[in-house]
Amino acid sequence: MSTQVPAGYKWWTGGKSPYNVSYGKLMMWIFLLSDTFTFGALLISYGTLRVSQPYWPDPNHVYNTFPFMGEANLPLAFVSLMTFILIMSSVTMVLAVHEGHRRNRAGVEKWLLWTILGGFMFLGCQAWEWTHLITGHHPVLIDGVVQEIGTTISRNPFGPVVPGLMHDGHPVTVPGPVGFGGFFFGITGFHGFHVFSGVMLNILMYFWTRNGRFDRQGHYEMIEKVGLYWHFVDLVWVFVFLCFYLI
Repeated sequence: MSTQVPAGYKWWTGGKSPYNVSYGKLMMWIFLLSDTFTFGALLISYGTLRVSQPYWPDPNHVYNTFPFMGEANLPLAFVSLMTFILIMSSVTMVLAVHEGHRRNRAGVEKWLLWTILGGFMFLGCQAWEWTHLITGHHPVLIDGVVQEIGTTISRNPFGPVVPGLMHDGHPVTVPGPVGFGGFFFGITGFHGFHVFSGVMLNILMYFWTRNGRFDRQGHYEMIEKVGLYWHFVDLVWVFVFLCFYLI
């Protein structure tokens, strides 16, 4: 026997609902939770491979360059700049959401533009880092011959140093664990795709704000939902930074 629920039936009659959140915002939280599992699985896999290897590249030697600084040895300086840019973009996103609560269209537009700029700057930094690693010329001893190679998903020049062997003033290494490049490019690339998606969403929010869409709706909740996504992307970067660049 089936019972038909009357239209407008209230499922919660105990006062204020414990789920006092809009459907769209709730779905964003569920999506972010599912994405957390994806990133978590990738980072756990990376950690499992790393602890199973007798040797792993030292971040101070892998990430020690800076644009236009030549051979200067600046460990983690560039990735620290990238992290600062992304964190500041999260601050500007907070300010955009705040202006949305005030229904200040001009303020939302201003801070969204700053957030978009921060996202593009981060992606530009990541593109430079990838290019530098892929096209690098690190002397590596392969089959008894010294070759200058870069880092790819199948090649890792950051292995143990060969004692007493130098090439053009640089110590020669043997190939390192192949999985290093695959996980680095895979995880940072997956995160970069999220940053790119966030930038595209913020561009869309900017144009919707500019044409008055949210003023006609009477609220700026969509800015807040995109803000949740952007803060999630920033939070994930903290864990990527920890796993690849610090440990």
